[in-house]
Amino acid sequence: MTGTVNRAQRTRSLVLHLVCVVVGALIVVPVWFGVLGGFKDNGQLSTNPLGWPDPWTPSNYTDILTSGVFWRQLGNSLLIAVSSTFIVVAAAAMAAFVFARYAFRGREFLVTLFAIGLMFPFAVAILPLFVLLRGMGLLDNPLGVILPQAAFGLPITIIILRQFFRTIPAEVEEAAVLDGCGSFGFFWRVLLPMARPALATVSVLAVVTSWNNFMLPLVVFTDQSWWTLPVGVQAFQGQYTAETARVLAYVVLSMVPALGFYAVAERQLIGGLTGSVKG
Repeated sequence: MTGTVNRAQRTRSLVLHLVCVVVGALIVVPVWFGVLGGFKDNGQLSTNPLGWPDPWTPSNYTDILTSGVFWRQLGNSLLIAVSSTFIVVAAAAMAAFVFARYAFRGREFLVTLFAIGLMFPFAVAILPLFVLLRGMGLLDNPLGVILPQAAFGLPITIIILRQFFRTIPAEVEEAAVLDGCGSFGFFWRVLLPMARPALATVSVLAVVTSWNNFMLPLVVFTDQSWWTLPVGVQAFQGQYTAETARVLAYVVLSMVPALGFYAVAERQLIGGLTGSVKG
């Protein structure tokens, strides 16, 4: 009996490892292809797509890095990502605190409304959103992207933070009250420092979502000086349709900031998700 259980465990472990290897390969191989493809010319991409460049062509990267257009789009993406992340995390943290620590009539109904927001496709709202932003004079204005991104990021952010806040023992709040903390003092001085893993989690999700957002900046910005990197990649691809290697270099450079941010915050991200699931 024990031998049968051990064999089943080994088989399950082997299957899980194989799945991890396959999923990892599906992620790593395209990135590997893009990074190396940026150092090749079109001829090498056709004859040797996965091998090492021979000769290396770093000009694909250096031409982009010395271009003011790339850095302007990078700055626009950074401005929008940081601003929308700050707004959504600040607003969601206060809302999640109320939903998690206070009981009042209609609380669960409001939480359910935010949960329903997770099922609302962004593409469905793009036309009425465009009309609303035009009426408010926010076209060709970074606020026209920042505010809607923050609004659409609220549901998942509130749900994650609420679950994490509910895991904080009531005794901690009682001790803070005895020390003279009011509701806001407990939220600001005690709860937020304890919730750093969850805050890091939702911040990473918000930054990556904003960084990859293509449709909203495309609709809002007609002025090229406000284009973000995803829109810039699409425009660059249209401009250099025949130069695939140059396009790959642009795509790779556009991914680097988001990947770097995720790599730095990976431990906090996993810790925050684990805490929210346990809650």
